[in-house]
Amino acid sequence: MTGPLRPSRSARSPRTLRTRLVVVSVVLIAVVCAVIGTVTTLALRSHLYDQLDGRLDEVGKRASGAFAPPGQDERPGAPGGAQAPRGIELDQFVALGPQPQYTVVAEVRDGTATEGKVGRRSGSAPYLSAQDLDRAQLAALGTVPADRRAHTLGLPGLGSYRAQYVTGPNGSFYVGIPTEDTDGIINTLILVEVCVTAAGLLAACLAGTVIVGVATRPLRRVAATATRVSELPLHTGEVNLSERVPDAECDPHTEVGQVGAALNRMLDHVRGALEARQQSETRVRQFVADASHELRTPLSSIRGYAELTRRGHEQVGPDTRHALGRIESEAGRMTLLVEDLLLLARLDAGRPLEFAPTDLVPLVVDTVSDARAAGRDHNWRLALPDEPAPVCADAARLQQVLVNLLANAQRHTPPGTTVTARVRRQGPWLCVDVEDDGPGIPGALLPHVFERFARGDSARSRATGSTGLGLAIVQAVATAHDGAVSVASVPGRTVFTVRLPALAPGPAPRPATEPFSGPTGFAEPTGSAEPTGSAEPAGSAGPVGPAAEPFSGLTGLTGLTGPTGPAAPAAESPAVPAAPHSQPSHSATTPTRQGA
Repeated sequence: MTGPLRPSRSARSPRTLRTRLVVVSVVLIAVVCAVIGTVTTLALRSHLYDQLDGRLDEVGKRASGAFAPPGQDERPGAPGGAQAPRGIELDQFVALGPQPQYTVVAEVRDGTATEGKVGRRSGSAPYLSAQDLDRAQLAALGTVPADRRAHTLGLPGLGSYRAQYVTGPNGSFYVGIPTEDTDGIINTLILVEVCVTAAGLLAACLAGTVIVGVATRPLRRVAATATRVSELPLHTGEVNLSERVPDAECDPHTEVGQVGAALNRMLDHVRGALEARQQSETRVRQFVADASHELRTPLSSIRGYAELTRRGHEQVGPDTRHALGRIESEAGRMTLLVEDLLLLARLDAGRPLEFAPTDLVPLVVDTVSDARAAGRDHNWRLALPDEPAPVCADAARLQQVLVNLLANAQRHTPPGTTVTARVRRQGPWLCVDVEDDGPGIPGALLPHVFERFARGDSARSRATGSTGLGLAIVQAVATAHDGAVSVASVPGRTVFTVRLPALAPGPAPRPATEPFSGPTGFAEPTGSAEPTGSAEPAGSAGPVGPAAEPFSGLTGLTGLTGPTGPAAPAAESPAVPAAPHSQPSHSATTPTRQGA
């Protein structure tokens, strides 16, 4: 069982340096204010209670008779002195004496408080009147230790008191005076301290935010420069690394200036390294382009002479014919490699492509037709949308991408594998999927399939004629079209997806009915044509297109595999004018909409 979720460190602590500085400063000020307020309150409380205890001691001496008027000897029977009184009237003591209001006094006999009085002002009367203490109050006074020291206790109905046990000529008494006034002064002081501290903390927070914000402004400028540099595409191509921290923020006498100066030095080093890398890549790219261009002519000559020698009338032995065949085959393979290297060098150099509005549907149909001619031991399927799929692309390069993907699927999968070419829309993108149900790509190779000269293992091994640059060309062409290519592979399913920006659909006039006119040599399916806008049969696919069906659109074929049965002979196909590339006239997957 997992425990309760704990907040992350980033959620518990402030994120920015400015926030941390302000928070730490305010916390320190709060701690200092709390210490000062506590010490002040304790000192004042001690002083006020000392004064309160002094008044309590005077009350105790008056009650016990140990306090004599000035000029008289306090000892009983002393010469020139008066005889010390014996006993006091409790009512007169609390009502007429100089004692403060709510003074209590209780007579003690045999260690027990037997009678007690409290002086209290009645209504608006200017004098005090004595009131009796009840048993609970007398019992509370009886808990005061007989050590002749002041103690704090609470009397029921009267509040907090400082009480003391006293004894003298007049007898033994418990005396007490209230602490309400003293506690009120202390509470007022605490309230004032809290209010002043809160106001000071608020002012410190606002002032600290402004001051720290001004102090860290150079640091934010340095961070902004570093952020702009981090957003530059430094991994490829020529990089214009001109971002620098302003000279005003590079003062070596400040910490932020030292950071800015160090960042500028680092950017200078990085710029030098990038320029050296760019020059090296340019030289290598130029060398590859020049070497590829120069190798085309000798390779063509080698192939021509080998073919000429093989086709000559001279009698040559079988070993010589075999050697000439191998020379011609390897020369052809080297020619493919040189052409691929030359294309990659041109793409890396940023050579402009010939962009034009292009429909993906006929390109996919044509490339699948060519792939089926080269790989009859595979099952080829199409899944195309009902509407055109226009993109702005170089049709020749885009067709090369599709050829490479289909050839890759045909070359690296066993006979009988089903390969499906699919065109679909995904938001602002048009996607071309090439899916096969072969053994899949090994997990260790999957992150490197688009690298140049990447080789697989026996699960998807190179058969013959591969240069190891096909998928690298796919990625380079897709990137040149502002698109992307990705791959997902598990045993039994591998999908290469090419994403290209879709063009906004525009009005295109189309005939109401079109007979099926696929690639050259297709036979028209039997039956009359229906309007292209007719409803699809039940069970057809949704907006993306119909489900993939066996594809057999190849020059020289006389039939079409599909739900409509075999096609009529080619001689019966009526002559129709050439129609523009579109799904109804070039797809072999929706025969019911083209006439059945």
